[in-house]
Amino acid sequence: MTHRIIETPFADIALWDTGGTGPAVLLLHGNSSCKEIFRGQFDARLTNDPRLIAMDLPGHGGSSDARDPAATYTLAGYGAAALAVLAALNVSRAAVFGWSLGGHVALDMVSRFPGLRGVMISGTPPIANGGFAEGFRQSTHMGLAGAQAWSEADTEAYARATAGAGAPFEPFLLEAARRTHGVARETFFADALSGRADDQRRIAETAAVPLAVINGAEDEFINADYFGQVAWANLWDGRVHSLAGLGHAPFWQAPERFNPLFERFIIETAITTGTTA
Repeated sequence: MTHRIIETPFADIALWDTGGTGPAVLLLHGNSSCKEIFRGQFDARLTNDPRLIAMDLPGHGGSSDARDPAATYTLAGYGAAALAVLAALNVSRAAVFGWSLGGHVALDMVSRFPGLRGVMISGTPPIANGGFAEGFRQSTHMGLAGAQAWSEADTEAYARATAGAGAPFEPFLLEAARRTHGVARETFFADALSGRADDQRRIAETAAVPLAVINGAEDEFINADYFGQVAWANLWDGRVHSLAGLGHAPFWQAPERFNPLFERFIIETAITTGTTA
């Protein structure tokens, strides 16, 4: 696995890249987190040696803060940064796995990335514009998600909540939450509430590519019932997966349960849409 920094117009992007010879998969983390949250997938022995690429979003992890925060810390801006990374790596076809905020970015890429094989989301309700109250539970932690300034107590509380109750909690999770550019949180939520972004429920209900949904049944951020209200156009496996006993980041909390689904999704989307990287 290589660790790289790629200079883009949006920010200097830090990433992990396995360099695998199989299908490419881009992994996008959540709000105030980092690429290291996907360690359980990078450490796994997955069939067909997929090329896993995990990037730190602008303003997060090892990436620099955005050069133009107002334009970059938005759904479209994050998506454009992700596309710039794939272009720099000469990856023309890939599936995308997005967690929480990263899932919203992945959905935004459906209409912007011609080489998209499929999308997997976790902890990401595909809400219509203005639909936050339908897709998410209102809580103190949700309030923090859009706040620029955090106290140290806020930082630890949010990092622990996003990892999931009872999930392993390692120092990098707290460091990632501390490092995140507060302007990124505030700007993203202001943009999301403005109604300027594409309607993500419409995307889910019209997408031609397979869309996999793997949630933790105990996710305290999302309204699980909402997922049953979406008329999915191309729902992978024919159902929304809800993993019992797991929280907001099931892939981190229990990779041994999550990875078989992740692996099968990679294999099936590669077969369905072709294998040229």
